[in-house]
Amino acid sequence: MEDMQEVILTQEGYEKLEQEINYLKTEKRTEIAERIKVARGFGDLSENAEYDEAKNAQSENEMQIAELEAKIRNAKVIDAKEIDTKTVQIGNAVKLHDIEFDEDIEYTIVGSTEVDLLQNKISNESPVGKALLGKKKGDTVEVEAPEGIVKFKILAIKK
Repeated sequence: MEDMQEVILTQEGYEKLEQEINYLKTEKRTEIAERIKVARGFGDLSENAEYDEAKNAQSENEMQIAELEAKIRNAKVIDAKEIDTKTVQIGNAVKLHDIEFDEDIEYTIVGSTEVDLLQNKISNESPVGKALLGKKKGDTVEVEAPEGIVKFKILAIKK
């Protein structure tokens, strides 16, 4: 496996990764092994679609475990004590005012593996995330978006 770049995670994101690995190694492995056992009972393995499917699922599961373990190995967990609210950094929740649409929105800046748009968790590598990093309350940032330049004023930075 090629060298992975550092994976930036919050403590919550790190714990979620560990839980997912644990699930894949225990419940999911057991479930797949059971499927393989049942499929073997169907006879001739050369024409056994259930067996092929179960073996593929096993292979995918093992690849996913390896990938997640690599992320854990390369993880840099953001220490909550190191996060301040002077400037925007990973782990901060940032309240913004969208100047064009005259509305407020709040984003939490996270590492790329923790992105969750439904919870307004955006990556530090996204255009908005990149533009906000290092900025202070009161700053106005311009973000190049597909529909043109979007301007935000930073209203608050929270932990």
